[in-house]
Amino acid sequence: MKNAVLGIQMLFVAFGALVLVPLLTGLDPNVALFGAGVGTLLFQFTTRRTVPIFLASSFAFIAPIMYGVQTWGIPATMGGLIAAGVVYVVLGGIIRLKGARFIHTLLPPVVIGPIIMVIGLGLAPVAVNMALGKAGDIQAIDANISIWIALASLLTTILISVFAKGLFKLLPVFGGIIVGYILSLFFGIVNFDPIYNAAWFAMPNFSTPEFNINAILFMLPVAIAPAVEHVGDILSISNVTGKDYLKKPGLHRTITGDGVATIAAAMVGAPPNTTYSEVTGAVMLTKAFNPVIMTWAAIAAIILAWVGKLGAALQTIPLPVMGGIMILLFGSIAAVGLNTLIKNQVDLHKSRNLIIVGVTLVFGIGGMAFGIGEFSLQGISLCGIVAITLNLILPKDIGDNHIVDNAQMED
Repeated sequence: MKNAVLGIQMLFVAFGALVLVPLLTGLDPNVALFGAGVGTLLFQFTTRRTVPIFLASSFAFIAPIMYGVQTWGIPATMGGLIAAGVVYVVLGGIIRLKGARFIHTLLPPVVIGPIIMVIGLGLAPVAVNMALGKAGDIQAIDANISIWIALASLLTTILISVFAKGLFKLLPVFGGIIVGYILSLFFGIVNFDPIYNAAWFAMPNFSTPEFNINAILFMLPVAIAPAVEHVGDILSISNVTGKDYLKKPGLHRTITGDGVATIAAAMVGAPPNTTYSEVTGAVMLTKAFNPVIMTWAAIAAIILAWVGKLGAALQTIPLPVMGGIMILLFGSIAAVGLNTLIKNQVDLHKSRNLIIVGVTLVFGIGGMAFGIGEFSLQGISLCGIVAITLNLILPKDIGDNHIVDNAQMED
């Protein structure tokens, strides 16, 4: 019984971030809950239930899913996401044969850093528009009202992140949603009709994937950044528990588990799954190292997925509430990319590094696109390919030429 209660607590920690991805991308939050639950169980099966971690919606795929849904529709986008999951499985096989060093060789910090920055900065306009009450080009909510609600959500999220203690520190997104929602009620912009019309228990709005070559080729490179982040997450949970999960069950098993979970989620119309650092933080605080706890969290997610009114209630969260939280969240993602460069001492005075980072950032944030016929490559997909290609073809020794900085020029 204690493990079941702890499992529900872990789901509660992950809940805010879990449901934001489907709400932002137009997917069904109930399906996302179901996909997270099933994905976590499959991850546990693949890793022989040795790692106390929960899998849920990946933020790295927000922009690609939004573009995919608008361009090819949800079924074709899910087909592309299944292909991204296959990339994880293939990487797992390669790691088993050649070791983890392969990832660091193909995807060094100078490649991963700017790709992660593009994930965050590329979504900045989406966050700002939502904070201003815009749904695409439509002003859905008055901008003056929206900005106050967004600021309240943003400030609450910041205050909880900085000043909260214990388990509450892991719930900044949830707190931001609560405060923003209450303020939205005060301004009278919450529409309760979806809740009234929804059944208490209903089958999640599952969708069947379709396989479109354009969507598949678009999604394949997107798996790069989350795959590398996965390594960091496994190292993190290893440090928390004092066990080396890179050796047992092995990185090849954990990254394969990520892939299997993503494939399963996309098969029913849910966002791709990834390991959640919020849950790792909760594990550290509660000392709940038993993987069985995550089994209960997964079961709870699957059960909640069938509560129709829950999904309907989530869909009543107004745009500015999510917009305020997204400003911090997307900014934090960009900061993680920047920290990747700083922590690994990537010297941007070296022209080789500067070229890779500079070109990747401008292509990603500027919206560069390459098209052949009906196929178009852009966003994170294009950035991933460009960064990897530049890293492979640029001679290592051109990084020895340093750019003259201002201090040298003044001398």
